[in-house]
Amino acid sequence: MPPPSVLRATLEYDGGHYRGWQAQVNARTVQGELMRACREVLGTDVKINGAGRTDAGVHAFAQVASLHGASVKAAELGKVRQDLNDLLPPDINVLRLAVAPASFHARHSARERIYRYRISRRRTAFGKRFVYWVKDRLDASAMQATADLFVGRHDFGSFAENAEGHDSTLVEVAFARVETPPDAPDLIFFRIAASHFLWKMVRRLTGALLEVGRGRLDAAGVRALLESRSGKPAEWTAPPSGLFLESVAYPGDPPPPVIDPYRPGF
Repeated sequence: MPPPSVLRATLEYDGGHYRGWQAQVNARTVQGELMRACREVLGTDVKINGAGRTDAGVHAFAQVASLHGASVKAAELGKVRQDLNDLLPPDINVLRLAVAPASFHARHSARERIYRYRISRRRTAFGKRFVYWVKDRLDASAMQATADLFVGRHDFGSFAENAEGHDSTLVEVAFARVETPPDAPDLIFFRIAASHFLWKMVRRLTGALLEVGRGRLDAAGVRALLESRSGKPAEWTAPPSGLFLESVAYPGDPPPPVIDPYRPGF
C-alpha cells in the first residue's frame, strides 16, 4: 500500500440541484456528494478541500478539489476516477485526477480564480437553467466601461453579503470583461478574475453592470459604491443560474482551455 498522498481533482457540475459546494448538515451539496463517493472508493480518512465555495445554484466548468489522505498509485488514477464517477450523480463529473505535491491545497495554493456570468438577450428553452435572460435592451459598451472600474485593489464591501463577517473586503481584481462572443451574439459574458471573491460578490457586480446596461445607473454611481459602503447592490443580485466557476489557476499551470460560448446548451 503506497503512503497517503494528495490528489488534485478537477470537476464540472450543474449546481442547480445543490445548496452550493460546501458540505452542510441536512442539505445536498457538491462537496457532500464527492465526499460520499471518495469514502467508498478511497476510504473514510480522506479529507476534501475545494478551491471555491460556490453558492447554491452556481455551476462549475472546472472546480478544483484536493483529496488528502488517499493511498493511490499513479497507475490507478484512471480507474479511481471512473469509480468515483460511477458513484457520483450525473450532474457532477470528475474531469481529471492527478497526484499533487504533499503541500498542495485546492484553496490555499490557488493563484487566481475566474468566474463567468452568462446573460442571454433572448428567450431559450434549452439554456434557461444556465443563463439569466434579460429582456431589457443592454448597452454592453457602457457595461464594459464600468467593469474597468473593478480592476485593481478595491473595497468590495458594498457587493458582499454579510460584509462585516469577512476578515477583509479588499480584493485584487486582475481583469473584469464584458464580452459578446462574435459567434454567439445573443449572449453577453461578464468574466472576472481575482485571487479570491467575497460571498455573492460576482452576482452583485453583475447586477450593478446590468443596471448600467439598462441606463438606470452610471459609472460614477458604481464608483461611489466602491468608495463608500451601501446596501443597494443587494437589490440587484443576479440569480445563480448564470454563474459559473470557469477555472482555477495554480503556479506552473498552463493556460486553461477555451470554453465554447454556447456551453452549456443555449
